[in-house]
Amino acid sequence: MRSTKLRLMNLGCDSRSIYVQTHQRNSSKFTFLRTQHSKMSTSTSSSAALPSPPFIQVEGLPNLRDLGGYPVPGSKNSIRRGVIYRAGAPSSKIDEDGWTTIKSLGITHVYDLRSNPEIEKAEAAGRGGVVEFEGSKRVFAPVFTDVDYSPQNLMVRFKNYQSGSPEGFTAAYEDILKNAPQSYTQILRHIAQWPTSPLLLHCTAGKDRTGVLCALILSLCGVDDETVAREYSLTEVGLAHWREEVVAGLMASHTIPSDRTGALNMLSARAENMMATLAMIRERYGGAEGYIREHCELSDDEIGQIKSSLVVTEAPVHQL
Repeated sequence: MRSTKLRLMNLGCDSRSIYVQTHQRNSSKFTFLRTQHSKMSTSTSSSAALPSPPFIQVEGLPNLRDLGGYPVPGSKNSIRRGVIYRAGAPSSKIDEDGWTTIKSLGITHVYDLRSNPEIEKAEAAGRGGVVEFEGSKRVFAPVFTDVDYSPQNLMVRFKNYQSGSPEGFTAAYEDILKNAPQSYTQILRHIAQWPTSPLLLHCTAGKDRTGVLCALILSLCGVDDETVAREYSLTEVGLAHWREEVVAGLMASHTIPSDRTGALNMLSARAENMMATLAMIRERYGGAEGYIREHCELSDDEIGQIKSSLVVTEAPVHQL
């Protein structure tokens, strides 16, 4: 099998070589070389340091990373940095240092893709339901409505995840795509209309609803499937310190079986799952651009504006 190494390089930060990823057709493996804190990465003693870029470490805001810096094949271009950030749900555990780091990002809008029941459960669990960012506008943009998050629908959705197979994730992600147009359209139009206005996307884990949208954006801008899948799989790293808490919560839920393996599969972000999803998007929708044009109803001008805004003539941070 062909293998490819992906080396993350830091431009303008204190970190040097972060890690090497060896990717084969059906597997993806990360090996850490060394990690130092970048100037933008605020670390706390409660979790191990994350590689930066792309991660920005903030206690209480898991899986936070910049979607920019990836190469656009066949050119000297890359995806603009400092415009789109992705993460899991912010919690009340964000401390003063964390808020200082968040403020430095200049985020103007926070798009919350969760449903009302998820927000209520987070509040009941003491994590804070809605956490406001000073100087940022929170936009409630749920992918699933309250009806879609009934226990019966949760069981069907979680059953797709528990096997951990690409087929299960592809089915679940197609369900997301069917329900997401109203949610995703708001965010895509933000990028088209305010290209230099940084935004944060998050759901609960920052993995599925957020991950599918980020994959659409990168694919629209010409990033190749393998790189999109590798970016998606970084969530395995980004949620590592948060995983046990989430698994415990899933196992305690009355809507899923108390199966640790199944719960871990729900939190997996394997590259092959996204590769299969991208193939499905091409087959069902004609690719990312076809989905965005037909289902999110963006015009050719808006799609062109997204591309021209996000694709820049800068050396990639993440170099193949």
